[in-house]
Amino acid sequence: MPKSLTAFAQDAVADVPRSNRAGGYEKVFWKAEPFPMTAVRLRSGPMKDAQEINLRYINSIPNDRLLHMFRVTAGLPSTAEPLGGWEEPKCELRGHFAGGHYLSACALMYASTGDEGIRDKGNALVVELAKCQKANGYLGAYPEDFYDRLKNHQKVWAPFYTYHKIMAGHVDMYVHCGNEQALGTAEKMAGWANDWAKPISDADFQRILNVEYGGMQEVLFNLYALTGKEEYAQLAQGFSKKKFFDPLAEGEDDLAGIHANTHIPQVIGAARGYELTGDAHYHEIADYFWHQCVGHHTYATGGTSNGEFWQAPDKLADQLGPAAEECCCSYNMMKLSRHVFGWNPDPRVMDYYERLLFNVRLGTQDPDGMLMYYVSLKPGFWKTFGTPYNAFWCCTGTGVEEYSKTNDSIYFHDDKSIYVNLFIGSEVDWKEKGVRLVQDTNFPEEEGTTLTFKAAKATPLALKIRTPYWATEGVQIKVNGKVEKVETAPSSYAEIKRTWHDGDKVEVALPMHLHTSPLQDDQTLQAAMYGPLVLAAEMGKDGLTKKMIYGDYGPDEKHEKVPLPEVHVAANEPTSWFEKAPGGGLKFQTVGQSQQMNLIPLYKLLDERYSVYWKVNPKPAQG
Repeated sequence: MPKSLTAFAQDAVADVPRSNRAGGYEKVFWKAEPFPMTAVRLRSGPMKDAQEINLRYINSIPNDRLLHMFRVTAGLPSTAEPLGGWEEPKCELRGHFAGGHYLSACALMYASTGDEGIRDKGNALVVELAKCQKANGYLGAYPEDFYDRLKNHQKVWAPFYTYHKIMAGHVDMYVHCGNEQALGTAEKMAGWANDWAKPISDADFQRILNVEYGGMQEVLFNLYALTGKEEYAQLAQGFSKKKFFDPLAEGEDDLAGIHANTHIPQVIGAARGYELTGDAHYHEIADYFWHQCVGHHTYATGGTSNGEFWQAPDKLADQLGPAAEECCCSYNMMKLSRHVFGWNPDPRVMDYYERLLFNVRLGTQDPDGMLMYYVSLKPGFWKTFGTPYNAFWCCTGTGVEEYSKTNDSIYFHDDKSIYVNLFIGSEVDWKEKGVRLVQDTNFPEEEGTTLTFKAAKATPLALKIRTPYWATEGVQIKVNGKVEKVETAPSSYAEIKRTWHDGDKVEVALPMHLHTSPLQDDQTLQAAMYGPLVLAAEMGKDGLTKKMIYGDYGPDEKHEKVPLPEVHVAANEPTSWFEKAPGGGLKFQTVGQSQQMNLIPLYKLLDERYSVYWKVNPKPAQG
């Protein structure tokens, strides 16, 4: 890896430098920085299991099949069988996964695990993609005339969306794998985009931006951060969609009726713009959007969107659809949350991040690595997954990236402190301090975690352990067996300042409790929760077939409609209608109802019908 990219904390997918130790292009530095993924390794637990499943899946896809349409487009011979789904030869998004998300997944997986095989597979793909790049810098699995259609305002499916994915994949291969050729390919692609955009007036370019363009702004800003070449920053600023950005900068929520995952990457671009230019306008856009989306457009799970679109703020009661919670939205909201947290390490941001991680990300992968598009919220519906070579949706792409980097936000640090944000079996090596911190936990099966210091010498620093919003009572922290007197209010960091020695052990008890999460516009529609976990009602497998579970985007609206499960509850006993089931573990049941139903964490549910929300009725008064 290039020397300049090894010794500092790094950002989001591209892990672009956070400090002037890497060239001085950042204008705004994070108050807390993530440890590079190379310094964090997962230990046993559900996240490591998901990582290993993902590694097997991405290893199973032959490079020749990934390359097929790039070679065909470049006029090079290929005898490989084409991929299907969104990568099939007639799909206008072809190349987004094969030359983009896939490279990012390889690079991130190498950074997360050190697996040289997946690095080498990604490197080999970079070599062959470079052979497909035209002399003018263009690289794609479809011809350049797609961009003529875009320029002429003719119908075309999001060419710059795919272009961004391919550029970002190459940037990731440079940042994480030290692949200089990948950086060269990305720079040539940026040069082509710059030449394409130059003749277009500002007004006409704004009309072009009405067609989805993914994270073009973000990747261009990231290229600027890596190279210092001003033309990348200037082109990045041109990818600012004013009719979306300007209301956000003024504190106006105009999200109703717009496509959610088209626009979240644009906000991530604004976040990078703020960090690299210092322009407060970009900050206002990203900060307001994050707070508004999280506070007024999310379900109990933390997920957002229905049928891929937003509706008016705090209007979700009629949005419990089969195509709710597009998985890409959750992936991108987690990316954005890292920026927001870095600017101001507020534990409430990580409370939200945890909700998404355990309720919308974990549980959207099957045992073979197949991934979901939507997390349905329609009662009686079920989880649906893609297939190995005939899906490749946008959410397949963000899914293979997500499960390649589940170690990226567990720990942050500043100069004197280490933040324990997430309770995931793992260890972090803070080489500059000569300290390793090992976290052993089976969370969320286990209601707590144990942290052990490994240090060559006595080291003073502050350990900041997130006390989650859901940990309302009974939180206890012991250091070497003795209870530590430390503030443990919900949504705060319990801070322990001391000189740490090799073998020091911190035991954290985080009792979980039953609680509910009602929808803002209808308090009678509630999700049952246990700690950070959304509990799903198990509604059986009647009528379900493998074809219904695997293949299309999500459950079909034409299938039978099932009413919300209903319960009756006394007003002063909001959680009295469900309890932990006998036998231990994360199993729950209704209590005191005419019909008993079982509940389990949504992430554990795989191949049956379910409901996240319940209709909660007042219990009739007793005469």
